[in-house]
Amino acid sequence: MELLEKLQIPYKNIKLYERALTHTSYANENKVESYERLEYLGDAVLELIISEYMYKNTEYEEGKMTKYRSHYVCENANFEYSTRLGLNEYLRLGHGEEERGGKYRKAIVADIFESFIGAMYLDLGLEEVKKFIYKHVIPLIENKNIDFFDDYKSILQELVQTDKKSLEYVIVDESGPAHDKMFTVEVRIDNIKYGEGCAHSKKEAEQLAAHDALAKSQNGDFNDK
Repeated sequence: MELLEKLQIPYKNIKLYERALTHTSYANENKVESYERLEYLGDAVLELIISEYMYKNTEYEEGKMTKYRSHYVCENANFEYSTRLGLNEYLRLGHGEEERGGKYRKAIVADIFESFIGAMYLDLGLEEVKKFIYKHVIPLIENKNIDFFDDYKSILQELVQTDKKSLEYVIVDESGPAHDKMFTVEVRIDNIKYGEGCAHSKKEAEQLAAHDALAKSQNGDFNDK
């Protein structure tokens, strides 16, 4: 699998990672197992590793460690880890979910980080997972400039204003019933698409599109593609 090679994971059982990237919509259409059980396992493994990190690297009391851990093991944080690794680009989705922009949906993208960790734990054991977390996650935790609750639209706006470029958010798709609408939004800089987001509200979709653009940019450089 290209993703495993890119991340330099010395895998043994590739099927575990394929399952970790298999959404229920794809699983139902193709009669295979989804990532849900692996997600359950990965959540516990991730929590253990971050708990150990907090214990060994801080002098915080129990309550404060718990508070900080919840900041780094949550949907926002998992979404950040997942998109930085590009896991969502390898998602296996059913036709309907694919059309609704499932690979940009925050909940799904966050879930597959945990399922991926669960797959790695079963395949390679706890020590290899720890190496992976310390390589890809701990630097984000230690980087004081990264806040998993940032307003991505404001950050993008500030960067674009520096270059005096135009910025707009465009709804490119609306799907689903009135009570459960799904909005797909593109963020365009000087009429060039830089990111896409999909959510149940326009505001959240715009935030996800801005996050996508920031994740894909290099050092805030939005030169023409």
